[in-house]
Formats: sequence, structure tokens, C-alpha cells
Amino acid sequence: MQLRPVDILTDITPADFKKNYFDPRIPVVIKDLAKTWPAYNKWNWDYFKQIVGSKKVGIYNNVKSDAYTPINKADAYTTFGEYIDMISSGPAAWRIFLFNIFSHAPQLVNDFTWPDHLMKGFVKQVPMLFTGGQGSITHMHFDIDLSHILHTQFAGRKKVLLFPYEEQHKLYRKPFEVLSMVDFSNFYEISKSKIDHGKFPALAYAEGLEVTLGHGDTLFMPGGYWHHMEYLDSGFAMSLRALNNSFAGKMKGAWNLIGMRNIDTLMKKVAPVKWYNWKQNKIFETAAKEIPANEIDYTLNTAE
Repeated sequence: MQLRPVDILTDITPADFKKNYFDPRIPVVIKDLAKTWPAYNKWNWDYFKQIVGSKKVGIYNNVKSDAYTPINKADAYTTFGEYIDMISSGPAAWRIFLFNIFSHAPQLVNDFTWPDHLMKGFVKQVPMLFTGGQGSITHMHFDIDLSHILHTQFAGRKKVLLFPYEEQHKLYRKPFEVLSMVDFSNFYEISKSKIDHGKFPALAYAEGLEVTLGHGDTLFMPGGYWHHMEYLDSGFAMSLRALNNSFAGKMKGAWNLIGMRNIDTLMKKVAPVKWYNWKQNKIFETAAKEIPANEIDYTLNTAE
């Protein structure tokens, strides 16, 4: 992989944001965007435990999904308060995603300001909380609806790996899914990395970005950007979503939700083995085309 750091800015004007990052679809971290929000100092584990600690939540482990894994099915259930206790006591590779804490505590929407000065189209009904224990992982994927995201970290540190949508075949995207076949766990530590470069040679030509988010950092992720996240500490973040501003992006996002996902779900039910094998072949065929012709020393390999 060829990685460069994400630009990190203290603040940015709407005009510069649009010109340098939004329009060209380039990620950026804005450090001061959330500092004026009450949430910056107010939101912490104790506060959340007090207001929504009794709510039941689904939690997810670090195991990568396979061809037979139901979409978004939780690995266990507990109360939010019990979950906080679990991840606060030390490393605990459990995370929660797409938790609409605001439906349980609507007063929380008064603790931040929607950044309409940067972009339009925010889906204001569904700000979402993402939490994880130290060591938990969000595996490489892109958001199915292709929304633009402003992701603000409120507690703990998080390593983020990012790739443009166009790098999808170098990342060994699974057909009819938003997931990569590659396990990027501990990508930043050579001794612990699970990336199999021999099995995934096209990955060497993928060009991406990396960054570590800390308290108050807001990451702009353009619609369709691939992202992989690892919690260096137990922590939480909030994502504000804005609809893709292009007509083509909106239509593609709708197709992903209505067409692509339903086709994949149907095929997993009616012909799981055939569907799985076809995907494996397709993944490696398309990836092989990303390797320069003069550098191919590659035997087409279908996964186990």
C-alpha cells in the first residue's frame, strides 16, 4: 500500500473546504470544528451511562464477516451501561455502530451544531454514535448509501485507514457488497499485521491515506470512501451524514440499498455455495487487472 497522511487543519473557511476537499472528494481533519459544542466537554462515559445506561444494545466482535454472515447481525446483546463498564475496565474488542442514542435521549441534539456552513443535505433525523473498546475494529468497507460523513471523535484515539472508491478492486472488494476481502487488522504494526500480501498482490498498488483521531477531531469522509478503523483506546465518536450532492451519487446509493443488497441477500439464501464461489473468482479476476502488465507474476487464486 502507498499511504500518505490526511491533511490536518485547525479550522477552515467554507470556501476553502468546498474548493480543496469537498468538491475534489479529499478527506481532511478539522480540529476546532467541535470545540465550541457543549458536547466537547459534556459527553463522556459517565454522562451516557446516566441517561441511557438501561437501554439494550447489540454489540459486535472483531470477526470479519463471511459469505454466510447475516448483514448487521449483532454478536451479543447487553445494556449500554453494562457495555460501558466492560470496555472501561481494559481492552475489550467489542463495538457498537449505528446506535441512535438520540432517539433515547433527544436532548443530546442540543449539545452540538449541525455544520451547515460546510455542506448541505444533512440527514438530521439520524445522527449516529459509534463506540468501541480498546482493540476493537471496524473492518474495511464503504458506506452503502454513499453519504458524505463528518465523523467527530469524543473519547479515546482511533487509527483510520482510507482509500478512494476507485481503489475498490485493488482492495479486493466483494461483488454486490461494500466489504473488502482483505483483513487490514493492525495495518500500522508490521509485526501484528494480518495483511496477506502474497494472496492479495494488487494491494501493493492501492493509494490511500491514514490518520489518528483524538478528542474533538472531525474527519470529513467523502461519499464512497473506503475506511477501516481501529480503537487504540476505548472511545466513541459521532457521525453526521449528508446525502451525496451529485445526482449520480444519489442514484448509485439508492441502487446499493434497494438493488445490490437485496440481490446479495437473495443469492446467499438460494445458492450460497455457487454465489460464494462466483464471488471468489470475480474478486481475483478484477484485482489481477489492476497489476501493471510488466509486473504480473501472479497465478489466479480463488480463496479457500
